[in-house]
Amino acid sequence: MTERPIDPDVDLHIPAQRAELHWPVLAAIAAGGALGALARFGLQSALPSGPADFPWATFLVNVSGCLLIGVLMVVITEVRPAHRLVRPFLGVGVLGGYTTFSTYAVDIQRAVATGAPLTGLVYLAATLVAALAGVVAGMWLTRRIAGKLAGVR
Repeated sequence: MTERPIDPDVDLHIPAQRAELHWPVLAAIAAGGALGALARFGLQSALPSGPADFPWATFLVNVSGCLLIGVLMVVITEVRPAHRLVRPFLGVGVLGGYTTFSTYAVDIQRAVATGAPLTGLVYLAATLVAALAGVVAGMWLTRRIAGKLAGVR
């Protein structure tokens, strides 16, 4: 078997592409997902919110997860080649298990249903803007730090 990077756009309906998903990749994703979900659970347990409250834990999880995906993608695509399982473990597993955009949708629905539509609307917009800004900031900071480190060498 060749040691090629894992294609993030595998279509399981195409048999030739299914070959990329083998046990080491699935194990890396599962292990990373468990760690990410535990981290999210810890943060959400530390910052509980009621149905009409602004869900700070989910907001912080999603924004920080987006920032970290920006950092990760620059590091593994521009700064330093990574082992082929790093992206499935960290990107799909850890950060996929950590971030929770399904809970984001449920939180918005819950806020509206409990009579706090303004909270739901603010949360909807703030998460979208902050998550995208997090990705951009993570990429920008990583490129800046990597550039300074390259100049030191």
